[in-house]
Amino acid sequence: MEKEALTYLTIKDWSPDDRPREKLMRRGRSALTDAELIAILLGSGTTTASAVDVAKNLLAKVDNNLNDLARLSVKDLTRIRGIGEARAITIIAALELGRRRSSLDHEDRPRITCSRDVFELLRPTLMDLPHEEFWVLLLNRANRVIKRMQISQGGVSGTVADPRIIFKSALEELASGIILAHNHPSGNLTASQADRDLTRKLTEGGRLIDVQVLDHVILAGQRYYSFADEGLL
Repeated sequence: MEKEALTYLTIKDWSPDDRPREKLMRRGRSALTDAELIAILLGSGTTTASAVDVAKNLLAKVDNNLNDLARLSVKDLTRIRGIGEARAITIIAALELGRRRSSLDHEDRPRITCSRDVFELLRPTLMDLPHEEFWVLLLNRANRVIKRMQISQGGVSGTVADPRIIFKSALEELASGIILAHNHPSGNLTASQADRDLTRKLTEGGRLIDVQVLDHVILAGQRYYSFADEGLL
């Protein structure tokens, strides 16, 4: 008996309203269900089920728990009709990228709770420099560091920080708050008048665009000075 040829229903065969790729483009990734996201990874279904149906069946096997799904092996996944080895590997790879991203969020996005956290975070970078550098920490609403940026590098006695560059970066990264920081190679912890003027200027500018200046920390060797701790913000 001749074996029946196996054909697949591709996403292009669906109604435009049911296509998860088009839905993502129109409404954004957050509008898609877990099954629809997995369906995009699958690309097509079987002769009797769409990719979304296959994805729903897969999720049902793990009680719709993505953590349990991430624990499945290639062999486990290929037991689901419509999922071959290549698709199983694609799913595992996507979930692994999500796991690594989550790990980076905790490891590379430390939470700033006080001026000491800023000092400990930037000390390895600024502690032994023979010249001044100005850095900015961009923070989200949970006070986790989105990004740390060098704004400028100067000489022994000073450096220039352009507010336009600082706020442009904050807006691009959707930061809710920023922390200013620079070093004093001389070891002097006194905030200069220029430091005070710049901090005031940036604080006032931040209010206009709803980006709060949370602190300005001066690092000098093993010590530091915090504008927030001194009540200067």
